[in-house]
Amino acid sequence: MDNIKKEKITTSRILRFLIPSILGVLLLMTPFKKDGASTIMVSVISKGINAGVESVVPIYILVLICIVISCSLAIIYKIAKPSWIENNELLKEVSDISNFWLFARIVGLVIGFMTAFEIGPEIIYSPDTGGLILYDLICGLFTIFLVAGFILPFLTEFGLLEYIGVFLTSIMRPVFNLPGRSAIDCVASWIGDGTIGVTLTNKQYEEGYYTAREAAVISTTFSAVSITFCLVVLENVGMTNYFGPFYLAVGVAGIVAALILPRIYPLSSKKDVYMNNQQKAMPEAIPEGFTKHEWGLQLAVKKAEENGGIKEYLTSGVKTVLGLWLGVIPIIMAAGTLALVVSEATPFFDIMGKPFLPLLKLLQVPEAEAASATMVVGFADMVVPSILAAEIANPMTQFIIAAVSVTQLLYMSETGAVILGTNLPVTLLDLFILFLERTIITLPIIVVFAHIFF
Repeated sequence: MDNIKKEKITTSRILRFLIPSILGVLLLMTPFKKDGASTIMVSVISKGINAGVESVVPIYILVLICIVISCSLAIIYKIAKPSWIENNELLKEVSDISNFWLFARIVGLVIGFMTAFEIGPEIIYSPDTGGLILYDLICGLFTIFLVAGFILPFLTEFGLLEYIGVFLTSIMRPVFNLPGRSAIDCVASWIGDGTIGVTLTNKQYEEGYYTAREAAVISTTFSAVSITFCLVVLENVGMTNYFGPFYLAVGVAGIVAALILPRIYPLSSKKDVYMNNQQKAMPEAIPEGFTKHEWGLQLAVKKAEENGGIKEYLTSGVKTVLGLWLGVIPIIMAAGTLALVVSEATPFFDIMGKPFLPLLKLLQVPEAEAASATMVVGFADMVVPSILAAEIANPMTQFIIAAVSVTQLLYMSETGAVILGTNLPVTLLDLFILFLERTIITLPIIVVFAHIFF
C-alpha cells in the first residue's frame, strides 16, 4: 500500500466519475414531492412504464411468461445441458440451479397460473394471498427491476461506492464490521425501497465486493423499509401525525438490532469468503501520503475508467434485469403466496405469537393479548400487523405494533422472498430466526419510546 503513487486526476477523469454518480443519486436516492407525497424518480419512472405497458398488455401476463421461461430453461438444462445454455453466461446462471430451487420455481409457476385464472382453492388466489403477491407486489416489482437494472450501475460502476467507502469505513468497520460502501445500500433502502437495497447488495456480492458474511448482514440488517412505506403503515393505524416519534423509535431500534444481530447466530456463522473466490474489494487502509479525499477520488476515477462504452452498459443492464425477472420473480410468487396462505388459513402465526404475551405484559403494553397475535404475523406480510392493530382501541398499542412491524424487516411477501430469489447466502430458516431475533431485540426499545410518547 505504501508504494502506491498519486495519479494525476484531470477534470475529464473526475467528470467521468462525477456525472454518472450524481445521476444515480438523483434517480435512486433523492426524495421529492409529487402529488403531495414523497417519492423518488426510479419509482415515478417505474410507475410510468407500468401504466404504459398495462395499456397494451396486462403485466401479470408478462410475469407469467417470465416464470414459464424460467422453469423451462431450468428443466431443459437439468435434462440436456444444451450448448446454447452452457456457453451463455446469463442463461447458465439462470438455468443451473439445484433441485430444490427448481421445485420452488415450479411451485411459483403453478401458483401463478392458479392465481391468474382463479383455479383451485380460493385461499391460493384470493386478494389477500396469491392475488396480493401477483397483482400488487410482482407487477410493481416487474418494472422496478427493469428500471433499477439500468440505474443501479450509476451507483455501483462509476466510483461512488469507492469514494464514499473511504470516508465511511472508519464508522462502518468498527461499529458494524462492514465495509464503508455498505452505507449506500442502507440509504438506498431507507429513501427508496428495501428491494432496491437487496438488489444492490446481491450485485455487489456477485461481483466480489462483499464476502458471504457481509452480504448476509447487509441484506438482512440494512435493507430497511422505505420512508414511504412507513407512512403507509402509520396511515393504516391512523397515526400519521406521529411520524416524527415513530421514525425516531424505529431508527434507534433498527440501529441497536444492527449492532447485535451480526454478532449472534445465524449471521455470526457466515464465512468471510467471496462468491466464486473472486475478490474485488479494495484494501481499506489509506496509503501513506494520501488524504481520504485524494485516495477516494483516485479509486473512484479508476473504477469509472474500467467501464466500457454504451454497449457494455446496456449488456450489463439487460443481464441484471433478466436475472431478476427469471431468477427472483418465480421465488417471490411461491414463497410470498405460501407464507400468506399460512397466515390466512392456519393459526400458526397466532400460536408463534403466544410466547410474546408474558413479555408484553411485563413491559406493561395495553391489550397485550391482542398485541401478541400480531408479533409474528409480519413474517408473512409487513402490512398485516398494522391492519390488525387498527382494530385495537389503545393508541399506544397501535404505535408499538406499527413500529415493530417496520423493524422486523424480513417479511416474505417482499424483502424475504427477494433475498431467497438471489444468490445471497441466506436460507428460509435464517430469515425466520432473524425475524424472531429482530422482534425480541426491537420490541422493548419501541415500548420504552411508546411509554415516553403516550
